[in-house]
Amino acid sequence: MKVVLFCGGLGMRLREYSETVPKPMVQIGYRPILWHVMKYYAHYGHKDFILCLGWKADVIKRYFLEYDECVSNDFVLSGGGQSVDLINRDIQDWNITFVDTGTSSNIGERLMAVRPFLEGEETFLANYADGLSDFPLPKLIDFHRDTESVASFLAVKPMQSFHSVTTTESGHVQKIEAVTESDTWINAGFFVLNNQIFDYMNDGDELVIEPFQRLIEKDRLTAYRYPGFFACMDTFKEKQTLDDMYSRGDTPWEVWNKKRKQAATDPDLRLLNEVNSLSNELQQAGKPDVKSGIATASHSSSTGIGY
Repeated sequence: MKVVLFCGGLGMRLREYSETVPKPMVQIGYRPILWHVMKYYAHYGHKDFILCLGWKADVIKRYFLEYDECVSNDFVLSGGGQSVDLINRDIQDWNITFVDTGTSSNIGERLMAVRPFLEGEETFLANYADGLSDFPLPKLIDFHRDTESVASFLAVKPMQSFHSVTTTESGHVQKIEAVTESDTWINAGFFVLNNQIFDYMNDGDELVIEPFQRLIEKDRLTAYRYPGFFACMDTFKEKQTLDDMYSRGDTPWEVWNKKRKQAATDPDLRLLNEVNSLSNELQQAGKPDVKSGIATASHSSSTGIGY
């Protein structure tokens, strides 16, 4: 299936991080979040991408035109640097269509703009390109087909720490609970859409407002509830959280990476990753490096010494 990725927004809540980098290009580890999202889909065999570009479109285009596979792959360097042989590759079998969909367009308008590239596609995938999950994608596709929906999306639990409040009309509080523990679910931005979706869209419509309301009235919109891992990158704080997870080797969204999975489950490797992360934080704060003082303990668990 083709995968439509919405990459054109201004990312206003991330401006404190950078005013020159579009949100899809904000890095997690060695690669931008857009790359992580694309790797997720490619892992499940969906490698034909349509990028809906807008603000700072040139940055995204230049990134892929100048793409360096050595950054995130193993390779052999020989001949004094004259020869580079990649042991594994990233994007050699990806097909990427770059479409300028406007700097101020909403999601619905961006989707309408790439409609010509979706002709003949009975079903396609779409994503906001700013969220990561370890959800097994085939389950959402099967769910979409089984329910005979026109549109389906992944629903996840909120990550925010605020509390929801229930009151009477007079203002008397009846209930206060953490939103993460309530029965509230949010749209994660992972969509499966039939081409029929365009029959429910008018010019200027925002995808999840007018078209989805029309689908609700026809009972053709469904949501798959997933209580597992999901993280988005709307704010600088959320970017820092993802950076910390990456430093620790705790990257559940990297469903394609067996090494990361091992690092997240092996106690020795997990502790060593945590020490490296703490060391980096202390160095950034201008404090002494503590890595050498803890490294011995991280390697001694196999001999029965606690840590």
